[in-house]
Amino acid sequence: MKKCILYVLACLFFLHNAAQAQTLFIAPDTVCVRQQLHLNSTIFGAANYYWGFCSGDLINPPVGSNMRNRFNFKDAANIEIVKDHDGLYYGFVVNAATDEFMRLNFGTSLNNTPTVTNMGNLTNGLPHHPTSLFILYDKTYGNWHVFVSGGYNRAESNLARIDFGASLSNSAPNIARFGNFGNILNGPKGIFVAQEPTDNKWYGFVVNRFNSRLIRLDFGLNVSNTPIYTDLGNPTDAVTSLPVLNLPTDAAGILDRGNWFLFVTNRGNNTVARIQIGSTLFTIPPNTGAGTARNLGDFNFRVIEPSSISLTRDCNDLVAYITDSTTSQLVKISSNSAAGVFTPVTYSVIGGMNFPDCITSVIRDVDDLYAFVTNHGDSSLTKLLINHCTNSTIPSFTEVTPPPYFYTTPGLYNVYYVVNQGLPTMRSECKQIRVLPIPNIFMNQDTTICLNDTIQLHAISNYADSFVWNPVYNIDTAYNHNDTVRVWPRYSYAYGLWIRYPDGCTVDTVIRVKVIKVVADAGPDRTILDGATTTLGGPNTTLTGNVGYQWSPNFYLGNATTPYTHANPHSDISYVLQVTLLDDRFTCRAYDTVVVHVNCGDIYLPNVFRPGSDVAANKKFGIQNVMLTHLNYFRIFDRWGNMVFQTTNPAEAWDGTYLTEPMPQGVYTWIADGYCDSGKPVKKAGNVTLMR
Repeated sequence: MKKCILYVLACLFFLHNAAQAQTLFIAPDTVCVRQQLHLNSTIFGAANYYWGFCSGDLINPPVGSNMRNRFNFKDAANIEIVKDHDGLYYGFVVNAATDEFMRLNFGTSLNNTPTVTNMGNLTNGLPHHPTSLFILYDKTYGNWHVFVSGGYNRAESNLARIDFGASLSNSAPNIARFGNFGNILNGPKGIFVAQEPTDNKWYGFVVNRFNSRLIRLDFGLNVSNTPIYTDLGNPTDAVTSLPVLNLPTDAAGILDRGNWFLFVTNRGNNTVARIQIGSTLFTIPPNTGAGTARNLGDFNFRVIEPSSISLTRDCNDLVAYITDSTTSQLVKISSNSAAGVFTPVTYSVIGGMNFPDCITSVIRDVDDLYAFVTNHGDSSLTKLLINHCTNSTIPSFTEVTPPPYFYTTPGLYNVYYVVNQGLPTMRSECKQIRVLPIPNIFMNQDTTICLNDTIQLHAISNYADSFVWNPVYNIDTAYNHNDTVRVWPRYSYAYGLWIRYPDGCTVDTVIRVKVIKVVADAGPDRTILDGATTTLGGPNTTLTGNVGYQWSPNFYLGNATTPYTHANPHSDISYVLQVTLLDDRFTCRAYDTVVVHVNCGDIYLPNVFRPGSDVAANKKFGIQNVMLTHLNYFRIFDRWGNMVFQTTNPAEAWDGTYLTEPMPQGVYTWIADGYCDSGKPVKKAGNVTLMR
């Protein structure tokens, strides 16, 4: 029941040790929520790439579901699952009660319900009462092998090897039984087989559950050879000098930091034992039994009559899952190294576990992690799943350089990266990224100002290392690296702010400044004749929206509340136009001034009038100058030269009569002579038409 499939583990072992020197990608350790991450691969030119940004992580608890008794299990003592080169997942189960070997085909996803092929006892080659199995792929010869152990007593204890050849889909595999030479085997459990890199020989280990002995298997250069058994005894604890094996039920092996380790579950004293074999599989250090052994204990009574152990390295931790055969609980112990201190977590009974016999190795199916448990109590199968999360803005990517992304919720997230997936050169690595909540930042909300106004933007955060405002558009650059700046944008603008904290958290945010643009255009300055009328207002005045207008002073004007108005000033004057725009309850005002100069260099009179008009100003004919302070004379003559009106009063006008008699319609001649208030003499003559 070696919960590490060899060809997968070989990659993982290699990766874990080689990755110490070269990582596959570069990523930060800590970021903030919504902080963009830029991941960079150190591997280029690979056949394929896969990035999982929210991948399943063994730090998270698994979710269990019971697949019920639908597979014809009968005391299913062991189960293992592996992915073949055809991309299909295959599982193998041994039924201890019926001496049957079963293959489960999950297809391309472990989330599928598998189809079952019962291969029976393989022409009686299967050990009687099979209890453990181990799957490996021999890369040298390109063959799959499944090792099986069994026996409820010394007499029936045996080992066998099932040869599938190049594919686990082989419907007629060969089987070879090894026998029990020297009666060394006594209820062998927990098979582990691996190739030693230093001599290219194959070695294996089993534990005898009935006499608590560690047995080494020597295959030589070909794993297809019949192994030689060596009894290594019961290793003693390096501290207490007591034996570490006590009715062992399962074992799992791993190469970690240059040393081989076995982890063993003991039913006799409810403990987990760790045996450090050494730097090679064939060398046993002297005077220490089988390597440096330690009894890791029961982890505060969490381990109770353990039935199996699954050993997996994923990301930064070495994790072992342990099933308890009587409490039906799942226990996890984890450490950053095989020789380190393990921390326990109890998940209680999940997925309908019912007196579990065995748990598979943890298998990564893209971004999800799976393990399966066979249950003795009801012959059911429990599926354990650590699902990928959904808190990243993109779930995955399949090119060498992923686009920037971020996490939406604080937590610990797993980035999983694979190159050359499915090939012999496949390499994978994962990294945990801690995502922190955004620190307290007291900053402006999006704000509104009027054009030509200045506003102070602030983002105060006590633990920040640095502030950078960007871009530097209409900003007081002297304070660009402070938490407060002054800005005066000419149009609506988003000012970026980059805040960095000591823990690596970076906040990249913006403050949007809405600029309300309101324009007052009073028109150009001008000069008009004394008594003349001019139109005030220019083309640039804001005319749309909730706009109000006010001209001041309100002297000699027409309508003072319109954008354009008429003015008839009597002297030089400055008019101010105020334009008020109300936008979402925010009021902006703009002002503009026009200067009107009044020129008294001429005499200003109309060229027609009609005494019968309804407009009072049109009923009489008179001088309209208001700056004419002295009039020598103002005389009007008919076409025969007869004077019909004269006055020296600038305000007096002709009503179209002579000696109270109405004069006939026609053209009349006038002459005027006087002085402006500046003392300038003016004299003029002209014609006017009297209309009836």
